[in-house]
Amino acid sequence: MCGIVGYAGTKHPKDILLDGLKALEYRGYDSAGIAIKNEKKVQVIKSVGKIKYLEDKINNNSLIDSNLGIAHTRWATHGAPTETNAHPHNVGKVTLVHNGIIENAGEIKNKLISKGVIFNSDTDTEVAASLINYYYSGDQIKAIEKATSELAGSYAFGILFDDSDMLFAVKKGSPLIVGIGSDGNYIASDIMAIINYTKRYILPEEDEIAALSANSFKIFKNGKEIKKEILTADVSVEAKSKQGYEHYMLKEIMEEPLLLENTLKPFADDMSLIPDLKEYSEIHIVACGSAIYAGMIGKTLLEEKAAIRVYCEVASEYRYKKVICDKNTLVILVSQSGETADTIAAMRKAKDMGADTLAIVNVKSSTIARESDEQIFIEAGPEIAVATTKAYILQVAIFGLLAYKASGLKNLKREIGNLPRLVKEILDDRDTYLKIAHHIYKNNDVFFIGRKVDYAMCMEGSLKLKEVSYIHSEAYQAGELKHGTISLIEEGTPVFGIITDDDIRDKTISNIAEVKSRGAKVITVSNENVTGYDLGVVVPKISDFFQPILVVPCLQLIAYEVAKLRGCDIDKPKNLAKSVTVE
Repeated sequence: MCGIVGYAGTKHPKDILLDGLKALEYRGYDSAGIAIKNEKKVQVIKSVGKIKYLEDKINNNSLIDSNLGIAHTRWATHGAPTETNAHPHNVGKVTLVHNGIIENAGEIKNKLISKGVIFNSDTDTEVAASLINYYYSGDQIKAIEKATSELAGSYAFGILFDDSDMLFAVKKGSPLIVGIGSDGNYIASDIMAIINYTKRYILPEEDEIAALSANSFKIFKNGKEIKKEILTADVSVEAKSKQGYEHYMLKEIMEEPLLLENTLKPFADDMSLIPDLKEYSEIHIVACGSAIYAGMIGKTLLEEKAAIRVYCEVASEYRYKKVICDKNTLVILVSQSGETADTIAAMRKAKDMGADTLAIVNVKSSTIARESDEQIFIEAGPEIAVATTKAYILQVAIFGLLAYKASGLKNLKREIGNLPRLVKEILDDRDTYLKIAHHIYKNNDVFFIGRKVDYAMCMEGSLKLKEVSYIHSEAYQAGELKHGTISLIEEGTPVFGIITDDDIRDKTISNIAEVKSRGAKVITVSNENVTGYDLGVVVPKISDFFQPILVVPCLQLIAYEVAKLRGCDIDKPKNLAKSVTVE
C-alpha cells in the first residue's frame, strides 16, 4: 500500500516522478506529493485525490532547477487524507516519504514533544522524519541508523537531506528496490514505476541503507559499505500498456488463456517439477483476499482427491492465533505480490515452528519468494488492475496441479491440453455476460450460493463483484440458507447458483429452487444445462482438478460488465490497494 519513487540523476525529476506515481496508482492511494531539491531549496507540492490533480498543481507552479527528488502516493492510516497529512513531510533538514506503519509512533512523538519538537500533521511519517532530523548532525547514514533502531513496525523510506545532493533509502518489512540507470539512479516500491528508465535493480535487505547520486550507488549495513548483486527485471515496457483494451482488468482477464499455457506447460512436460505433498501429515494454506479463495479450492481438491488433511487460514488470523505445526506440516503461502504483510508474518511464524514452507507467488524477487523454502511461480506478469483476475486463475491452476500429483495420477497433458482453448471460448462469450450484467447492475444486494468447491468459487465471484461495482454481495454455503440467510431474499434479488460438483448437484439445485420460490432472480453457472431459471451460463465439463478455471472467468467478466454499467473506476476501486504491505 502506498507507493514510493525517487530519482537522483542528470535530468529534472518532475516527469520521472510523475511517471512513477502513475505506474504505482494500482497500489491504492488517496493523496500524492513530490519533493524536489537543489543546493539552495527543497520544494514540496502535495494534493489530495488523483495524481492528475497533483500534476495540474505541479504544472501551475514554477519549479526550481533540480535533478533530485522523491514522490509518494498515500493510503491513509494515521490521519485523514488531507494535504497536510500527504507526503512528503519536511522536518528541519529532512524530507521524507514512507510506505508502512510505525507502530510506536505515539511513544516516539511524545518523547520528541518533550524535547521541544512541534508536529503539524497526524501522521506516523512525520514522526519518523522528526526522529531522523533529531539525530542528524551531518552524518546521514548514522542519523538513519540511529532513528530506525528505535522504530517498531514496517517502513520503506525515501529521504532527502537539505545539505546533501544524494538520495537515501532504507526498508524494513515494506517493498523497496534500487534502480540503476545510465542517466541516474532510482528508488521505487515496484520495478513497474521505473521500467521506462531501467531494468537493472538491487534488492536491499532489511535495514540496509541505499545512498544514491547521479553517478554512484552505495549500500550500507551497520555503517559499512557492502556489495549487492545487480539484477535485471524480466518485464517489458509494453506490460504497462492496456494494449487497446478499455481497462487493465479486461486486458488481464483476456490474457488468461495464454498465461495458463505458459504456466502449465513446464509441469505437463515434467511432472517431477510439481512438489509431492503426500509426505506431509498436514497442510496449512495461508493467504489473504482472493488468494485465500484460491486456497479454499486447493483445500477441497487435496482433501477429496488426495486424502490429505488441509486447513485453510486467513493470514491475518493465522499469524496471531495458536497454531500447531511441526516438521511434518507444510505451510503453503499464496500471494500475487509476495509482499503481503500478514502472509509474510505467517510464513515467518511457520518457519520458526519448524514447518516447511511452499510459496505460490508471481513476483520472483519478492520477500515471500526469497524467504520460503520452496516456490512455485505463476507466470502472470505484471497485474495492474487492483482486483486480481489472471493471477487468481493461475493460483487455482497450481492447486489443481498439486492435487493431481498428490492423487497419484500421471496423464497431466491429457487433462490440461485443451484448457487454454476452452478458457478463450468462455471469454469470447461477452454478450452473455453483458446480458446478465444488465439484469443485475441496478440492484443493491446480490448473493452467491454453492457447496464444497462451488462455494469457494462463490466467495471469489462475490468478492470480485463487490470490489469493482460496489454492490453489496455475499456468498453462502447453499445448505445454510434455511439457517437465516433466506430471510434476505426479496422479489427480484439476484442469486447466483454455482453448480459443478456432481456429488451434491441435486442438493444445490434444491436450494436454488428455494430462493426462486421466494422471488429471487436466479442466475446459474454450471457445467450441465440447468433449466427453469432466469439466466444461465453453461461451461464445458472437464476434470474436477481444473473445472474452477472454466467457471471463475465468467464471474470475473460479469463483475467487470456490471462495474462498467455503473460507471465505476474499475482498475482502481475506492479504498482498495493492490499490494497490502501493512496490517
